[in-house]
Amino acid sequence: MSDSLEPPRWLVFDYGGVISRPTEALPRIAAELGLDDSGLAEVTTAYFAERDAYDRGLADHEYWKAVAGRLDRSVDAAQAEKLTRIDVAGWSEFDPGTLALLRELGSRSSELALLSNAPVTFARTVERMPWTRHFRRLLFSGDLGTAKPDEGIWRILLDRLGAAPGQCLFFDDGPANVEAARRAGLAAELWQGPEHAREVLRSRGLSTPAEGR
Repeated sequence: MSDSLEPPRWLVFDYGGVISRPTEALPRIAAELGLDDSGLAEVTTAYFAERDAYDRGLADHEYWKAVAGRLDRSVDAAQAEKLTRIDVAGWSEFDPGTLALLRELGSRSSELALLSNAPVTFARTVERMPWTRHFRRLLFSGDLGTAKPDEGIWRILLDRLGAAPGQCLFFDDGPANVEAARRAGLAAELWQGPEHAREVLRSRGLSTPAEGR
């Protein structure tokens, strides 16, 4: 992690658990797979066990087949499409305070970027969300073929931003991703909500219009 207190040029945000709330769609996914609440723990385990490959570019149907296979179920293409819609909706609930922070940062012409571990179909949906207008760059692991916390994703990020590591401040809710970003030379902070983010920004010489700048 950089020790410099110079204001960062780029503010880089994770998506899930930072901009969006954690998904609450797993009960609906379980039901679609023919399991009731008693099978929810198994569905959750299968869902996350196969997620890394999905985030790295695995096709929707292949992902859901892998999840279903762990549960001794099968899915056809139509059902996989429905599961994908449920999944995308589950990761599309937002904290109003976080959206307000992004609006404020966008209004002061901050350089905002998104770096998300996300499947390709989900990436295309996110790109159409209204809040993305505040972002200069949107990067998704499914498009890149690599994912956080891999070393290569930080090189891609910096290349796309045209920035040095010390010019970036990164927020993520995953400790492993924060540590990996720091090893790559970025300033990185564990996401603890928008008010904590404001404190971090102030400590690095940035403020938002809401704070009277």
